[in-house]
Amino acid sequence: MNTMENRNASKDTFDGIKSMVVEFLKKYFNAMPDKENEEETIRGISAGVSFKGATLWVLVFAIFIASLGLNVNSTAVIIGAMLISPLMGPIIGMGLAVGINDFELLKRSAKNYLVATVISVITATVYFLLTPLDEAQSELLARTSPTLYDVLIALFGGAAGFVALATKGKGNVLPGVAIATALMPPLCTAGFGIATGNFYYFLGAFYLFFINTVFISLATYLGTRMMKFKQKSFLDNDRYTKVRRYIIIAVVATMVPAVFMTYNIVRESIFKTNISKFVNDRLENTGTRIISYDVNSDSLTLRVVAVGRELSENTIKNAEQSMADYKLGRYRLQVIQGSESDSVMLLNNKLANMRTSTDNYAAMFHEEAQKTARLQELLNEYTRYEAMAPVIVKETKALFPKTRNISLALANEASADTTVLKRYVVAIIGIEQQTRLTDDEQKRMSEWLGTRLGVDTVHIFIRH
Repeated sequence: MNTMENRNASKDTFDGIKSMVVEFLKKYFNAMPDKENEEETIRGISAGVSFKGATLWVLVFAIFIASLGLNVNSTAVIIGAMLISPLMGPIIGMGLAVGINDFELLKRSAKNYLVATVISVITATVYFLLTPLDEAQSELLARTSPTLYDVLIALFGGAAGFVALATKGKGNVLPGVAIATALMPPLCTAGFGIATGNFYYFLGAFYLFFINTVFISLATYLGTRMMKFKQKSFLDNDRYTKVRRYIIIAVVATMVPAVFMTYNIVRESIFKTNISKFVNDRLENTGTRIISYDVNSDSLTLRVVAVGRELSENTIKNAEQSMADYKLGRYRLQVIQGSESDSVMLLNNKLANMRTSTDNYAAMFHEEAQKTARLQELLNEYTRYEAMAPVIVKETKALFPKTRNISLALANEASADTTVLKRYVVAIIGIEQQTRLTDDEQKRMSEWLGTRLGVDTVHIFIRH
């Protein structure tokens, strides 16, 4: 009897706790009381789908800003571009359209999404073709290797964005979502990949953009279901099953490469952590300093360079035997110390000095090349008219038969009243003896020479 009473008491206690938890969750996590009018939400999302006129120009300018930020490695500039970008509109529109079975909205969202994507990539490509800075900065490289973390960011960012759009208290959520999901930088990086011919960058960046697209849309779709949005048209069971199957296939196909990349990155990170921990635990002693270590994957060797007090053979042997404890059992330990480490340090210093010298020589060479190019431009400017004189004299003779010869030169006129130099072309015209040019002829000749030489002013001097 007591056993039965104890069971009933335990059941009542469990039911009471369960009821309290349910009430707590309903009270604090139920978003339905804050739900915005559905028609207003759908109308607002639908309005942000189209890319025409001003919206398209804003997108182009945002792409230029993001490309500049990536080019000069400025995080602040990139964030600014994300905040003004209208790219989120058609992506959320696609998720909403699938969630409420609005196929007209789906077609319009998909069409505008493709237009925005193509224009964004073209704009970024044009920028990176024109810019003289063609080095891939860290902000740009960060967009070439998507991982599972990017999937989660897009999913949670999309969920936060839809909840903000579908409820009354939007606050500062949408700007934060724009920054977190980072739709602009991958498209700019894709443009960089095309401009530089590096299709690894293009594929990696475009894959990241596709991840953002799929999982922001998925989060929006799930949000419409959880917040019980009314269906615009109802699907039969077979068609509904097909839609769900297509969604699952798209999600899984998008996730698989990201999972693989994440696995490799995490494995590499754990491997580096294990090496660092092994070196600190087993080889760092009082008076001994480990200045560097690296792994040779071909020979499976962990090479450590130590300075200061030498490690004993016994210490090195014990350390090598403990490598399995750090999941480094396949590797052989090689410790470089004493005179060998001094040689390595000397070699490293020489290499560093050589790199510095090479950089200095490269800078000097670049500066001299610029000076030479400028001097060549000046030389070409001064010899240009001299080279044109044989052709110009024949043309002038045909138009003004009294012409006998012509000299052309570029002149710099200095004035006592100002430091500004006036530059113009001087033409010394030799004419036949016993002849003269009227003022009208001289004016026409000056105008014709100016047009022919492509300059504003030609000063003519007549001699016999």
